[in-house]
Amino acid sequence: MARKLFCMFVAAFWTAFLFPFAVLASFIRGGDSWVTRHLWSPVLVWAGGGQMVVHGLENVDPKRPTIYVSNHQSTLDIPVLFMAVPVNFRYVAKSQLAWVPFIGWYLWLAGHIFVNRSNRSDAIESLRAAARKIRGGTNIFLYPEGTRSPDGRILPFKKGPFALALEARVPICPVTVEGTARIMPKNSWNITPGPVHVKIGKPIDTTGFADNDRAGLARAVRDVIIAQSLELGGLGGDPDNAIAASGHEGLSNPPPSAA
Repeated sequence: MARKLFCMFVAAFWTAFLFPFAVLASFIRGGDSWVTRHLWSPVLVWAGGGQMVVHGLENVDPKRPTIYVSNHQSTLDIPVLFMAVPVNFRYVAKSQLAWVPFIGWYLWLAGHIFVNRSNRSDAIESLRAAARKIRGGTNIFLYPEGTRSPDGRILPFKKGPFALALEARVPICPVTVEGTARIMPKNSWNITPGPVHVKIGKPIDTTGFADNDRAGLARAVRDVIIAQSLELGGLGGDPDNAIAASGHEGLSNPPPSAA
């Protein structure tokens, strides 16, 4: 209970305190996330008792626009990945996050991209806006599961984000987070300190995929993230349960025999 209350206090106080500085620095430095990466994120990870280990930093090229794709275990993933991937990037996040005090406000003001998944035309336009940012040299980070995993297993991927990759034609770096689900499970403030491993995989060339092969690209990226999860001691995921059902998060289409 003491750790839970301590983490809640630190998260609320430190986020509110740094909010104006993070927004100001982002405006002055053209979207730079230095305050978020070097001041906000380390304190939140420390408060949760996370001990971070990052693998694969050689696969990060700050001179190359890249789409980083990660599994999603916990709210703690946000500060963890700001720390682990040492380049400026913009998250592609669901529109509900924009209403979260301070964090959502910061992401909106700093030019991160929100997708309204309940409105197909709005979602498509948001992804097109993201593609324009990438072509302008901006890195993009997204969670194709669309929600946090309840048990750490990798959920089916939504195909929409991979349309962005195919339109932008930039490399995708598969990123795997392991350990945040144990520290701070989904929908819980029950904190259990422990190690957090992040593995950044080798970039996947998107030019080898057809313009409409969103599912094929999603499967290729997900397979790497599953393999990396198993390497890090995680639970991996079902390779056959790869693509999320349309309009659903965490659920796949039924196999043909069950249709």
